[in-house]
Amino acid sequence: MEKVDKSAMCSAASSVLGVFCKAPLAGQVKTRLCPPLQPEQAAALYRVALDETIRRFSEQCFDLVIFYAGAEDYFAREYPDFKRQAQTGADLGARMASALEGLLATGYRQAVLIGSDSPDLPLSHLESAFSALQQHAVVIAPADDGGYVLIGESCHQPHLFTQMPWSQPQLMEESRALLSRLQIDWQQLPVWEDVDDLAAMSRLLARSPHSRTARHIRQNHPFVEAAQP
Repeated sequence: MEKVDKSAMCSAASSVLGVFCKAPLAGQVKTRLCPPLQPEQAAALYRVALDETIRRFSEQCFDLVIFYAGAEDYFAREYPDFKRQAQTGADLGARMASALEGLLATGYRQAVLIGSDSPDLPLSHLESAFSALQQHAVVIAPADDGGYVLIGESCHQPHLFTQMPWSQPQLMEESRALLSRLQIDWQQLPVWEDVDDLAAMSRLLARSPHSRTARHIRQNHPFVEAAQP
């Protein structure tokens, strides 16, 4: 089992993790996996990855808030004891900006956002993020597809979320250029990977074979493991 220095994480007072997610409805989540998956299968995979993400990080030395899109019913039923907040904003950038700004405004000193696409994101990434935010205004963990899997702030930077190429491979490059241009103090974490396509599913099996999401893939989609080199 992965070991993390919890004492270092706990010493970062008033830290919060926001998990951005949607209800796992067929045809509305993990659409890039269809095909080879059917929409219902993709939704089931999303549900497992989301639950693994929330459960893994729910007992750490920071608060956790579920930022959901759409109706709250699913999250109220599955996570009745968790803090929940609806996403607000016209696009992804506006919703992320609203979440981070709101968390910092309520008194948290370090606020970090992740999605549910990286169910095996190491706990050490979060430890490093909260640690970095004690000294830096922004922290980002890039994704290998050109986006990022984690972003955090200790001081809100609205320009980072305005007119950016969301869900495009140049997002991290443009974010890095903007941070440099505005002379924002930030730190980059190691690259990680979203599970967005068949190849990424295969790499998850190789990288984290004992994760709940990997077990779900092996049990329900054995062709993924068969395709591994």
